[in-house]
Amino acid sequence: MEKLSVKQWAIEDRPREKLMKLGAEALSNAELLAILIGNGSTKETAVDLMKRLLNDCDNNLAKLSKMSLGQLMDYNGIGEAKAITILAACELGRRRENSAMPECKTFKTALDIYKYLSPRMRDLDVEESYVILMNQAYKELKTMRLSHGGITETAVDVRLIMKEALLSNATVVALAHNHPSGNISPSKDDDMLTRKIAEACRTMRLHFLDHVIITDGDYYSYREQGKI
Repeated sequence: MEKLSVKQWAIEDRPREKLMKLGAEALSNAELLAILIGNGSTKETAVDLMKRLLNDCDNNLAKLSKMSLGQLMDYNGIGEAKAITILAACELGRRRENSAMPECKTFKTALDIYKYLSPRMRDLDVEESYVILMNQAYKELKTMRLSHGGITETAVDVRLIMKEALLSNATVVALAHNHPSGNISPSKDDDMLTRKIAEACRTMRLHFLDHVIITDGDYYSYREQGKI
């Protein structure tokens, strides 16, 4: 029976298409390695070649990573470029295991927000605004700049904040902006924007943690002042 090439396989069985449809976790080790090397030889597909290679390693990726360039190139269908690719992937896997996951920042108070954003904002000569999106444990999911050069209900798009919160699966929202003048007192525009964001958060069932005004060395918190 004639052996089918990968291109003749059903689409759902092709490694690349399978990854796109089901995610990388749905692929076997052989299929993932086959994607890396691209193709096999005239005698076997990339998947079959990788199955044979892994079988010789007792299906142990740690053993595979210890193979030399020459040992890999002894396999028909694995040249220098493919061997280097396999070893590079193994080394990346090893380094990932040794890398600690970055700790998410946690914001529970206005002081937390001030300490985080003050270095970015205290020396600016124009106003900038930022939104911090968090999960229910108050851990940072995303921080983004909303405006540069002023903060009003027209400069800051409340709809954008809500959209980003939903896309990030956030449940907690915090707003911050600076006052280059050094005056920490909120303006009428600050109050109006705060009310609009608070209303939008209530509608979307998000917790509006705070709106913090930052100056060089001090801050104003709407929550601490009982205005949220």
